[in-house]
Amino acid sequence: MVPCPVPVAGYAELHALSNFSFQRGASHPEELVARAHALGYAALAITDECSVAGMVRAHTEAKKLGLKLLPGAEFALAEGCRLVALAHNLTGWGNLCEFITAARRVASKGHYRVSWQGSNFALLQDCELLLCFDRLTQNAITFEAIIAHCIKARDLFGTRAWLAVALRLGLDDVLWLHQLQQASRLTGVPLVATGDVHMHVRSRKPMQDVMTAVRLGRPVHECGFALQVNAESHLRSRKRLAQLYAPDLLAATLTIADRCRFSLDELRYQYPLEAVLPGLTPAQTLRQFTYEGASQRYPQGISASVQQQIEHELALIADLKYEMYFLTVHDIVAFARSRHILCQGRGSAANSAVCYCLGVTEVDPSRSSVLFERFISRERNEPPDIDVDFEHQRREEVIQYIYAKYGRDRAALTATVISYRPRSALRDVGRALGIDEALITALSKEHPGMYSREVLAERLQSALARLGSAYVAPKAELLDLWLHLSSQIQRFPRHLSQHVGGFVLTQSKLTRVVPVENAAMPDRSIIQWDKDDLDAMGLLKVDVLALGMLSAIRRCLDLISAQRGYTFLMQDIPAEDPATYEMICRADTVGTFQIESRAQMSMLPRLQPRCFYDLVIEVAIVRPGPIQGGMVHPYLRRRQGLEAVDYPQGLHAALERTLGVPIFQEQVMQIAMLAAGFSAGESDSLRRSMAAWKRKGGVHKFYDRMVGGMVERGYTQEFAQAIFKQIEGFGEYGFPESHAASFALLAYVSCWLKHHEPACYLAAMLNSQPMGFYAPAQLVQDAQRHGVEVRAVDVMHSDWDCTLEEMEQMGSQMGSDPDSGQQSQRSASPQTKSGSDPNCSDPICGDAPRAVRLGLCMVSGLPKDAAQRIMAAREQAPFTSTEDLALRARLDAGDLKALAGADALISLSGHRRQQVWDASALKPAPPLLQAVPVDEDVLELPAAAEAEEVFLTTPRWG
Repeated sequence: MVPCPVPVAGYAELHALSNFSFQRGASHPEELVARAHALGYAALAITDECSVAGMVRAHTEAKKLGLKLLPGAEFALAEGCRLVALAHNLTGWGNLCEFITAARRVASKGHYRVSWQGSNFALLQDCELLLCFDRLTQNAITFEAIIAHCIKARDLFGTRAWLAVALRLGLDDVLWLHQLQQASRLTGVPLVATGDVHMHVRSRKPMQDVMTAVRLGRPVHECGFALQVNAESHLRSRKRLAQLYAPDLLAATLTIADRCRFSLDELRYQYPLEAVLPGLTPAQTLRQFTYEGASQRYPQGISASVQQQIEHELALIADLKYEMYFLTVHDIVAFARSRHILCQGRGSAANSAVCYCLGVTEVDPSRSSVLFERFISRERNEPPDIDVDFEHQRREEVIQYIYAKYGRDRAALTATVISYRPRSALRDVGRALGIDEALITALSKEHPGMYSREVLAERLQSALARLGSAYVAPKAELLDLWLHLSSQIQRFPRHLSQHVGGFVLTQSKLTRVVPVENAAMPDRSIIQWDKDDLDAMGLLKVDVLALGMLSAIRRCLDLISAQRGYTFLMQDIPAEDPATYEMICRADTVGTFQIESRAQMSMLPRLQPRCFYDLVIEVAIVRPGPIQGGMVHPYLRRRQGLEAVDYPQGLHAALERTLGVPIFQEQVMQIAMLAAGFSAGESDSLRRSMAAWKRKGGVHKFYDRMVGGMVERGYTQEFAQAIFKQIEGFGEYGFPESHAASFALLAYVSCWLKHHEPACYLAAMLNSQPMGFYAPAQLVQDAQRHGVEVRAVDVMHSDWDCTLEEMEQMGSQMGSDPDSGQQSQRSASPQTKSGSDPNCSDPICGDAPRAVRLGLCMVSGLPKDAAQRIMAAREQAPFTSTEDLALRARLDAGDLKALAGADALISLSGHRRQQVWDASALKPAPPLLQAVPVDEDVLELPAAAEAEEVFLTTPRWG
């Protein structure tokens, strides 16, 4: 007779740390969830230290597997005592988020403060609270302290307080359990079993030790009692737990799990309602703004196709209730435009007809073929994503507007999870294992990217060879462990950082949805979830980004407007200007946007862009995706007529615009829909697998669905595999057509301005530094080659910014001195009309030629306040000498040295040697005599010899 098996007791793990408890946990949240499910746990609590940063990832995995997840967090209360809070319901979750926020906001970035005396524990209503005590030697807690903490917890939390029992096969387990039982009897706080879990399987113990060493900043062998004594802090089998814990302790875990019924699915995001017009619904407001904008965009009338696209988009937006998202972005853009801040939306949503009418983008969707489903679809059921670029020097104004309008309890920046990459993994693990720093540095230099373990081993041998035979290498076992752990730790989170500009906005308090903590920058706050978490939870994110080219374009437009006497806007720039495309085809694109690099300039003469869509392709084709996918040369051959354009007729809509060669992510989506029968949502999943910023890849998992679907629909196996091979080539680097269109517009605008208004464009570019691919000196030299007269920095004429001057104002070239009669030989190339391109005969060029006067901002080392004092003193009366300049503008020796080094004193002192002498001779007088001129004979030095002059005239402006 076979004996009946003894039933294994149910169990819920109530205290588990993931690797989002940075340098403490040794497993991903998903790994913990999967292991708990495999062991048959009734529930699992993820309780990272004062954080819920890994909760969304655990929730997503738990939903997939059907495991009950208990959201919570752990807090260090005092030496040897920790408090674990688990949310009962939605109110409890909100309270927990508020408590974490309060603990984080009173400390610097990455830290928090919680104490019985200083924290508001009333915020933890609707939560279960577990007291966890540390019995390690270095933090051993006394029995009296345990009693005191239990009494405090009982008084604050009543029946919601529990005393956690963690038995990990320590030598004193029996004594420890006896002490906790005694404390429970004396205080009335019941006992409950926990695992104090730090890893999902015991094999992660070496990783957990390394994490501890990294946190403490010393090698593992010096960490002593800070290391866990064994590997029992993992998710153990229920059978093993039943051998360690009494049935009532295990049953208590199920009691607590039953009380905690909150799921992240209960979170309901509410969009801010400030942008809704009085008396109208969000849908009505969006429709009104859209058609008001459409009447301005299309003054001759809205075509039937455009109106059809608008209605299609409005219907889908209304169906998915995303009106407030578009209205919020419109409100931010409207503020920027009211402050004369140039902005440009990009991304898939920004290239929709609705966004074009709202003024979010200047890209007319009729000029490119952009899939609306690329950013919004019924199947995906997640918010769209609009990135808005603002002038890089004025984005702060937009950020402050958002904070002021919504308040810091309703607005915060998205976090970015900074994870271990190869070099950081090798360094941290190597130092924890005591590897010699020379070998760590050598291997880090040998390892630029993500490689397999085998490649790592090859790189290690190469590093050892470079160190030479005299170097004594560590033992092979230690090196093998180093490579193993370095591979394992890659993609482990290291810390939370601030997103470049992704704002999360809510109608109610954001701090009841997700905790908010301090960022590194003053007056900045970030939430504990990153972009992927927001997508999973359906939270609104508005990207407020910075782009230097927008600063330059806005300044250039302002200069043109001042020169012409009327407002000249970006939309006033003529489309499809032949002269501009001629310049682009010559690769004469120094200082322009996107097409200024060496790689782009080598491609331009071959691709010969002649229209806007050619420029869209140019922007996208010089990218790793098309290059790795083998798409560049076939496209060029077909464009040059060296190869026939051949593709199935059924893919005409997807491939016609790129001559049968897929270049954009949207084309991959269209091919999947047209040829393989993908739905819009499925095709977007394919696109996401190619997302460069995710670095996840995974295109291969679509092979059967893609190739099989194409074969079923009549395409040959060879063609289907060839298409998929090209898609695989995109890998993680496919470029979106929507982004390319936005970039192409700015590329065209910058080229038009450079060609037709080169003087204005140069001044604007110099005033917008630092930015771009080229240094200011290179921009100046390029402008001079195009006939622009550039005049040197001069304290008698220069403002802080670079400015335009009338040609008759000074008839000299850069570096001239009209007072001394000296003339620099730094003349520009022959000109037909100063301030204009010699090749430009278009009547739209500026009528009055201008020269560019370099501003004091170009003087390296000169503070802006010193420059402002120079300008203020000059307005009162012209300077008569360098001494007069120094006295009236209150310049110190450093200021004068900077000006002399930039040749900016030429009008006062003459040649460079004299400038340096005059600047060096002026010493600060005592305060009583500072305003008294020095009555001394002037020492006049001869000009430097030619060789010395070449050295002295090396540009010293930034």
